[in-house]
Amino acid sequence: MRGAATPSSPAADLELAQRCGQGDQDAFEQLYRAHSGRLYTLIVRMVASAETAEDLLQEVFLTAYRKVNNFRGDSSLGTWLYRMAVNHCLDYLRGRQSKMARTTDSIEDEGMAEPAASTPLVASAINRLDLERAIAQLPGGCRPAFVLHDVEGFQHHEIATLLGISEGTSKSQVHKARMKLRGILNGATSTHGIRRAASAHAGRL
Repeated sequence: MRGAATPSSPAADLELAQRCGQGDQDAFEQLYRAHSGRLYTLIVRMVASAETAEDLLQEVFLTAYRKVNNFRGDSSLGTWLYRMAVNHCLDYLRGRQSKMARTTDSIEDEGMAEPAASTPLVASAINRLDLERAIAQLPGGCRPAFVLHDVEGFQHHEIATLLGISEGTSKSQVHKARMKLRGILNGATSTHGIRRAASAHAGRL
C-alpha cells in the first residue's frame, strides 16, 4: 500500500537508512510505505504511463535498496529518494527520445523567453482528473519541465541543472506546456458542455 511522505527528523532518517542497509525488511517496508505514494505520483506525471510508472517505481526502490548504505543524511531520505526518482524518469525519457526524432521541442526554442505576464493555470476551475489527463497528453519534451516547475515547485535554475538544459529552455518548455495544456483543457471543457447539453436535451424528450 502506498502512502504519503511523512515528516521525519535527520536522526530518524539516518537510523532508518542504517536499518535498511543492514537488511531489515521491516525498515525497508516502512521506507516504501512512507514515500512510494508521492514518488509514484511524480513518476506517472513525468512519463505519462501508469504501467511504466509502476516499473520505474520498483526500479527506484531497488536502486535505493542497493545504495542505501551511501546515504549520509546530508538531505532527508525523502529528498534523496525524490532525486533518485527524477533521475530514473529522465533516463527513461532520454532513452525514448534517442529512438525518435525531436520535432516540436527542437533547439531553436532555446532563445524563447517566458512571457512577462505568464498566467498560471487556475486549478479550482479545472476538474482534477481532466488536469491529470491533460498533463499526460503533453509532449515528452516539455512535460518534465512543466511537472517540475508548476507541479513540484522547482525553480528554473534547478530544472536547468536537473534536465541538463539552459534556464531559457526551461522557461520556454514550461510556457509551451502551459499553452498546450490550456488548449487541451479548453477542448475538454467544451466536450463536457456538449455532453451536458445533450443529456439535458435527452431528458426533456
